[in-house]
Amino acid sequence: MNHAAAVAAVDLDETGWLLDADTGAPVPEHRLRDYFVERLAPPAWATDIFVYVHGWQTSPSAALRTAERLLALVHGNVATVPAQYPMLVAEGFDPWCVVVRWPSSSLVTPAGYRRIRERAHAMGARGGRGHAAHILGRLLGYLHAERVDPEAAPVLANRDGQYLHLVGHSFGCRFLCEAVQWASDAQLDDTLGWSTVGLSPSRPFTADSMLLFQMAARRDAFLSLFPYILPSEAYDGAPLRGPVVATYSRHDRATGFWHLRAERQPGIGHSGIGPAPAPMFTTRLLPLDERYPLSALDHRFVNIDASDVYVRGRRLNPAGAHSDHVRPESAHLLLTLANYSR
Repeated sequence: MNHAAAVAAVDLDETGWLLDADTGAPVPEHRLRDYFVERLAPPAWATDIFVYVHGWQTSPSAALRTAERLLALVHGNVATVPAQYPMLVAEGFDPWCVVVRWPSSSLVTPAGYRRIRERAHAMGARGGRGHAAHILGRLLGYLHAERVDPEAAPVLANRDGQYLHLVGHSFGCRFLCEAVQWASDAQLDDTLGWSTVGLSPSRPFTADSMLLFQMAARRDAFLSLFPYILPSEAYDGAPLRGPVVATYSRHDRATGFWHLRAERQPGIGHSGIGPAPAPMFTTRLLPLDERYPLSALDHRFVNIDASDVYVRGRRLNPAGAHSDHVRPESAHLLLTLANYSR
C-alpha cells in the first residue's frame, strides 16, 4: 500500500475553526458533519484510525511528511520485528491517519515559543474564542460513529472492526486533551462518549489509546488544565479506554529551559507528567528488540523516558530534541499500544 495514500488532513485557523480545503474559508457549523463525511470517510480497509496533531514550528506540508514518515516506520517495524506485535500480525494491521494542521510557525526563539504557546492555549481553551476543542471533539466523534465497533465485530481488527488512537506532538497534545475532555460533557449526538449510552459498563470509553510525544504543557496539566480526563463523582470523564502515555527527554530544551522560563516549571516533554489524578508508572523508551510488558503500559498515566533516544536537534536549533520523536522506537511504542488494544 502507498503510505502517503493512507494520510488525510484537515486544517484549522488561528481560532481553531475548521477550514474548507478547497476555498480556505471557515466551514459553517451546520456543515461540519457533512464536511467530515465528504472528506474523511474512514476507508473500509483500515484496521486502525490514527488522529495526529502536530506541534510547534510545523508547516502544513511538514505535518503531512511527519505522519507519512511515522506510518512508514510503523510498517517497517511490523515487517522487521513482527513477533513484537502478535495480535497485529495475527489479525491484520492497516492504519489510516488523519493529520490535524494548525498555524504553529514562529521564530525559533523563546519569544516565538511563548507566542505559539499562547496561541495554542487560546485556540484550545473553552469558554473563550477558541474552537479547537469543539472542532476536534466533533471530528473524533464523527470518526467514532463512522468506524465499526471493533469489540462488537466477530473478528477483531479486520475490515469489520476499527480501532481509534490519538497521537499528539508538542502543543498538539494539548489540543487532543482538550478535545477528549470537551467530548466528556458535550451535548451533541456525534461526539465521543454519548454513543456508549446503554452499552456494557465494561466498555465505557471509545478511544483505544493516547500517545503524547514531548507534550508542551506544565507538569501538573492533568490537574490544572485537564481535570475532566478521568471520571469522578461529578463527571463521567473523557472517552479514553486505554492509557495516557507521554514521552519526555532531558534533551528537549523547548519544554525544558524555555518552558521553565515561561511557566516557572519544566514541561511534560522535558520531565514527564508530574502530579496527576491517578497513579503514575514510569518506564523507558525501548528498542525494537525489547517488548513492553503489559504491566508497564496498563496504567491510566504512563511516563516514557526517551532521554537515551530523543537526543538530536537540527544544527544550531535551540529547541534541542523537541522534535526528535520520528524514530523507529516511537513507532515501536505506538504499535505496542495498538497491539494491546486488541
